[in-house]
Amino acid sequence: MIKAIIIDDEEHVRVDINKKIQQNFYNKINVTGEASNVDDAVLIIEKEKPDLLFLDVNLGQQTAFNILNQLAYKDFEIIFITGYDKHAIKAIKVGALDYILKPIDDEEFVKAVERAILQNTRTNELEKSIEVTNDFFNEISTNKRIVLKTADTVFAIHEDDILYCKSDGNYTTFYTAITDKIVITKSAKKVEELLSEQKFIRCHQSYLVNKKHVIKYNKKGFLVLKNEIKIPVSSRRKDYTLDKIF
Repeated sequence: MIKAIIIDDEEHVRVDINKKIQQNFYNKINVTGEASNVDDAVLIIEKEKPDLLFLDVNLGQQTAFNILNQLAYKDFEIIFITGYDKHAIKAIKVGALDYILKPIDDEEFVKAVERAILQNTRTNELEKSIEVTNDFFNEISTNKRIVLKTADTVFAIHEDDILYCKSDGNYTTFYTAITDKIVITKSAKKVEELLSEQKFIRCHQSYLVNKKHVIKYNKKGFLVLKNEIKIPVSSRRKDYTLDKIF
């Protein structure tokens, strides 16, 4: 049985999650504790050592990160719970973590829990994701990091180190200044949603480029990066791209 703990400052949300677990995962998940505030949450997580944590982003005047930053035990999967907060959602996404929106939809709840059950996140990987999410949520750095998960590795890459991204269907390859190419299972659209609009531009259906690394635009229709890397610019995005970069 998977041990789960529910942390939310709204009692009706905790009741709703419990009900959904009973309806859909009664033979797989056992809720071993609940908490409505940061102090109680830290105590019960350290005591129960859950496999799965349902964690509200905003807890009164504090947040989920006030809990996570205090924990010694972090060998669990997290499903964040949040209202429609664009900033919080993007923070969770750049950390490659999962979330469900309030009010909680039955189908989305089941999908999120099934993903969590299939995950096997190592503690150091979770710590990396939490740190990146926390930094973005609390706007700690202007050089944002993004977590990229491949089949066997988790990377935390600064945006400034990304040269460009090339997508092919549901796969996107990140080309960076500090490591070999990184291939993840996300479409260009989903990758574009993760990256900073101020730093990256979609210059082609398949390409996103970091404006910082662009040196020039040549008449053959390519942006030229350092080391003579050439990135195609589609005709319909040419004027927009050049205006945003130059």
